[in-house]
Amino acid sequence: MRQLPVWLKQQFSPDGVARQVEGLIEGLDLTTVCQSAVCPNLRECWSLRQLTFMILGERCTRSCGFCAVPSGRPGPPAEDEPDRVADAVARLALKHVVITSVARDDLADEGARHFVRVIHAIRRRVPGVTVETLIPDLHGREALLAQVLDEGRPDVFAHNVETVERLTPVVRSHAAYRRSLGVLRFAAQRQHGLVKSGIMVGLGESAGEVRDTFEDLVAAGVTHVTIGQYLRPSSAHLPVLEQVSPARFADYEAMAREAGLSWVKSGPFVRSSYHAIDAIETVHA
Repeated sequence: MRQLPVWLKQQFSPDGVARQVEGLIEGLDLTTVCQSAVCPNLRECWSLRQLTFMILGERCTRSCGFCAVPSGRPGPPAEDEPDRVADAVARLALKHVVITSVARDDLADEGARHFVRVIHAIRRRVPGVTVETLIPDLHGREALLAQVLDEGRPDVFAHNVETVERLTPVVRSHAAYRRSLGVLRFAAQRQHGLVKSGIMVGLGESAGEVRDTFEDLVAAGVTHVTIGQYLRPSSAHLPVLEQVSPARFADYEAMAREAGLSWVKSGPFVRSSYHAIDAIETVHA
């Protein structure tokens, strides 16, 4: 196994708050992408009471080459899940909550209604909390996107392009780079809050392709972006072709800002929801 560079090594120590979060999530029978996607920041974020709820099941109808979330046919959406998520938000005293989901290509509405139900349940239980939705592409179906945007009115609408256009067919199962840009463009045109996206690097992309991606995101109306290192979840997933240095991440941040993105979080361990509250606080400051 290739030796990891020093910047890709983290030291974890037991933390009482993180253990409390874990116990609450298990007790309410909830799923987090932090666990399902084997996030390297789980201990850090949970100790800060920052986490990303994953709704609509634990199995995804797609099978992306980078993602650790199991694929398969999930069961029907749990009717009480919105209330359980809202209960967790209240008990954790969260000020900002991130909601994502597996892809639900098997459902007629691909889960759009369930997203809205979760948002409404959270706001009923915890007035004043800000909500970020990190959604699948919903096949670019504008009626479904409008349902999430107009009925849910998330404070942050996020959808990740994940990688550069050339690599999308290899990296993202059943996804399309231009379709994702269309999702973001549609959101930017009718969104009531921030529009955010994210990419991984280390999959064989060139610096020029990364720059083109930033320019495409800006043209679509995106203002906030995250940039992180792809880490291989298992030998069955796509290989890491480059361990990007912190200096390169700093270059990518500068490149993103030059392209016109106003908020950028860039680094080896950055993930799409990493310190997500920082983005909303820049607006409310």
